[in-house]
Amino acid sequence: MRALRRLLPRTIAGQLTALVIVAVLLGVSLASAVLLHLFDQGQAGSNHELLAAVRAARIVAIVKEATATKSKDQFSLALRPAHSNSVEASVVPAAGLTVVAEAPPASALIGAVETDLRDTWGLDPLRRNAEPGDEDAVFLRLDDEHALRFEIFPHGGFHNLLFVQTICALAIVVCIILFLSIYALRWIVSPLSSIASAARSFGRGAGEEVELFVDGPREIAQAAHALNDMRKRVRTLVNERTQMLVAISHDLRTPLTRLRLRAERLTDEPLRAAMLQDIETVNDMLGETLAYLREDSQPEEGSLVDLPSLLETIAAQFADVGYDVAYHGPDHLTFAGRAQAIGRAVTNIVENATKFGSRADIVLSAPDDGAVEIEVSDDGPGIAPALRDRVFEPFFKGDSARSVEGRTGFGLGLSIARSVVEQHGGSIELVNREPHGLTVRMRFAPLSPVLAWDVAAAAA
Repeated sequence: MRALRRLLPRTIAGQLTALVIVAVLLGVSLASAVLLHLFDQGQAGSNHELLAAVRAARIVAIVKEATATKSKDQFSLALRPAHSNSVEASVVPAAGLTVVAEAPPASALIGAVETDLRDTWGLDPLRRNAEPGDEDAVFLRLDDEHALRFEIFPHGGFHNLLFVQTICALAIVVCIILFLSIYALRWIVSPLSSIASAARSFGRGAGEEVELFVDGPREIAQAAHALNDMRKRVRTLVNERTQMLVAISHDLRTPLTRLRLRAERLTDEPLRAAMLQDIETVNDMLGETLAYLREDSQPEEGSLVDLPSLLETIAAQFADVGYDVAYHGPDHLTFAGRAQAIGRAVTNIVENATKFGSRADIVLSAPDDGAVEIEVSDDGPGIAPALRDRVFEPFFKGDSARSVEGRTGFGLGLSIARSVVEQHGGSIELVNREPHGLTVRMRFAPLSPVLAWDVAAAAA
């Protein structure tokens, strides 16, 4: 069963097509077997005597023509027409052949032919010791040394013609059924592919998603309408949440500004510094929240990006403020993606690396499948395996695993990075280094074939 399952197609269209083909072939085979059996029964019953008389007359005509010849060439010419779909004649030695008038024949047709030759035409059929192939043969003496062996086919040309016609008709029927079935299956299954593509692309493209339209069976159309309704409701919920959080975050800027102005008037220097630090922390948190929501609700349009220049700029910006950040990779690599989003994702990862380690390395590589990989490695304490999935949650901070000098963020850096990577149809992975450190591996796929063609044209 496992081997059979491995041979089965993996797609719905393939499985349904295989099922139709097997069903049609089994039905045609069964119908052919039944028709041939009924034909054999009909010929064996109603036309048996007539068939024997026709075969006997054919044999007599061949014998008369063969005995009338005077040379071997004429004899060969006389036997040539004897090879037909009903009777086939050949010359055999007469030795070993005896006249046995009352011996039971090998088959009813042979017995009827021998009886007709004896009673109607006055010829004495011969028999010889049982040999393979003699069950459907009649022997007649030609001279003292030779005899003619006639192999009789019970059905003849009509049966063969009927068989060929039946096979041709069934082949035409099979081709028509398979053609219509495959066309119908493609008509049924193609909307499913559209639904899968729409579900995969939901939330990854810029702007409003086009409503899915499916012209197919009622069940698939209902699934398409349900998917459209679900997408609308999800989009509405996300927009409402985003607008609410953006409004709250924006409205908090005004009281924070008033608090800053009041705190700066304080004469107690330690208290004033502490309050300003708290206000700056809240302001930074609001800024990161707004950036996260803006990226989630309004994705950037795709364009051609020179990734080495972008990554070198990020490394230089961190190096200018005293961090040890270096870029490793090709000098030029054009990629179809969102430049600002990729830059924000890499910047967040590098910022985490500089917080929890003393050095960060940005490595760019391009596999053969058209995607690109960006790795950011540090020499920090790494992340516990139990927290590798949770660190991607918004506002989650695994400070117990990665904390140095109390410097922590707000838990949005990895969330933004994962959102950017998923918008590019890629993946993000956290891998601990030995003996210590962490590598964040991001894989980006090209946004669209159109941009990929533009990349190829630019490279040419």
